[in-house]
Amino acid sequence: MKRVITYGTFDLFHQGHLNLLTRAKKLGDYLIVGVTTEHFDEARGKVNVIDSTLERIENVRKTGLADEIIIEDHEGQKIEDIQKYHIDIFTVGSDWVGTFDYLNNFCKVIYLERTPDISSTMLRKSRFRIINVGIVGTGRMAPRFLAEDKYVSGIHIVCAYNPERESGDAFRQKYDLPVYSEDYEEFLENIDAVYIASPNETHYGYAKRALLAGRHVLSENPIALSKRDMEELYAIADEKSLVLLEGIKTAYCPGFQQLLNTVQSGKIGEVRDVEACFTRLADPEARERTDADYGGAFLEYAAYTLLPIFKLLGTHYKDIKIDSILDEKGLDLYTKIQLIYEQGMATAKCGVGVKSEGQLVVAGTEGYILAESPWWLTKKYEVRYEDPSVIDVFEPRFQGDGLRYEISEFASKINGLERAAYKLTKEEIMAISEITEHFMKMRMEQRNQ
Repeated sequence: MKRVITYGTFDLFHQGHLNLLTRAKKLGDYLIVGVTTEHFDEARGKVNVIDSTLERIENVRKTGLADEIIIEDHEGQKIEDIQKYHIDIFTVGSDWVGTFDYLNNFCKVIYLERTPDISSTMLRKSRFRIINVGIVGTGRMAPRFLAEDKYVSGIHIVCAYNPERESGDAFRQKYDLPVYSEDYEEFLENIDAVYIASPNETHYGYAKRALLAGRHVLSENPIALSKRDMEELYAIADEKSLVLLEGIKTAYCPGFQQLLNTVQSGKIGEVRDVEACFTRLADPEARERTDADYGGAFLEYAAYTLLPIFKLLGTHYKDIKIDSILDEKGLDLYTKIQLIYEQGMATAKCGVGVKSEGQLVVAGTEGYILAESPWWLTKKYEVRYEDPSVIDVFEPRFQGDGLRYEISEFASKINGLERAAYKLTKEEIMAISEITEHFMKMRMEQRNQ
């Protein structure tokens, strides 16, 4: 008897799960299915499991394909189970290719091809539906989105769009996804929502066309380069009851929310100064170092550095000053934004060709918070006081590269489970858009001098 084993969360049970179990069953004579517990899912980085363990076990049982169902609840259990149950074949979906190659030392490992369409949910009733997502752009952000989406229930990537055919073809071959290169409207017909990761100047156009077509939008920042354009997109989204989410992933990371709560609890007294820095020595041939019109430090990182400022000091500043160090093409290698408030001040620093200490410092009347680089992922922060021997250290849970929290927020909002927009408000986005517009006007004026 050939014995096969597979594992999964099997949350929001759908056609893709059924197809995978059907193909797994055909690999042998006896199929064992391991269903993960909520605790183990959380430990391995799954951020928003909807169904209970019992519900997920029952959905697998109803398929009639599993000869035996077991519970997976700890790291290293796969090797234990393979040996315990005398397994001949271990199999999982192709989105995990390479991850479990180490199990070849114990049995044969087979990765099953992904299911192209899983739009119909099965064996359950829920208001949380599967969301078919298309990716706009096939550059460096698209693979990261693909890697992180499998940790979020309810999101299924079905296709991509890139008008540059050569880049699109390479992406299609590597990730086995249909890629559209000519008709954007045809691409939109096949999806419920878009994730926009194309060059900065194209975000607004792609977002507007998607919203007008009735599609939800998650876009890398900046979505728009002017306050007016941002207002227009919000108006369309509101009119059509669609989700429009700006991809500043720090806003959705649990550690950043915890840091904000620590400040707002009064632990450091009244906030009087916020300093945020985000710099990287980018590849000189990369877009952010070569595109003098839409590249540079500000458009790459300013939204991240402005986020904690607006969260902690508000959006009603009295004065603003922006200074940049430019290269020979007029691209900003380093930009400093200084904001003055009635009872405070703030500095946002960002760079793509100048490196500095990337930290977040929140200064208060009774102490201060220090979050060292990479504070935008908020894996650790400290509360310090006048007495240097007293330091409170916080190390919030953080999984992956942070993108999964943003994707989870997007899915939850589409399904109506997260109605409040406190993590990143419209007012904060509009304030960032206003400063972005101010910066773009400065760039144009400098170029015309």
